[in-house]
Amino acid sequence: MGLYSWVVLLEGIGPEDVLVLQLKEAQRSVIDRSDTATGSPAGPAHAGQRVVEGQRLMQASGDVFLGWATTPLGGQYYGRQLRDMKWSPDPATFTAAGLLAYARLTGTTLARAHARSGDPVPIAAYLGLGGKADRAFADFAVAYADQATADSAGFVEPIRSGRLVSAEKDRCLERPRQGETVA
Repeated sequence: MGLYSWVVLLEGIGPEDVLVLQLKEAQRSVIDRSDTATGSPAGPAHAGQRVVEGQRLMQASGDVFLGWATTPLGGQYYGRQLRDMKWSPDPATFTAAGLLAYARLTGTTLARAHARSGDPVPIAAYLGLGGKADRAFADFAVAYADQATADSAGFVEPIRSGRLVSAEKDRCLERPRQGETVA
């Protein structure tokens, strides 16, 4: 079963005065273990609070709308501003070397943010020794890339034959140059 997620559009004094929020259902962390002495969860009792506290630890600049709530039926949610106009490059325009540099930069940044957010002892215990987790992450990344390539190929043939209509048909059928991708 999936988790609920909503996008909320709030309008102020006019159509140009808008705020877009995202509300997402939260659930107990998969690595949250109960305290064996008390039987209670080791982290915050509210799943939304756990997510919010983790976000606050990792963010260099906080979202003033970041918070959590419980519905009348007991559902646990967290909310945040959906878009805060941050810029992000388009990886489809990268060369192979540019994509590799971007992956290293974003991967390192994410790893450092996560390293700041938790106690390294249980994280290390969870991941184990010997590089097994590193290999699992790398294997997943390769399998994901293979699946994305297969999914893309599954769309190209029906677009070429006319069975599937694409608003950007010409762009979808372009053959990428070595080391480049087409979005």
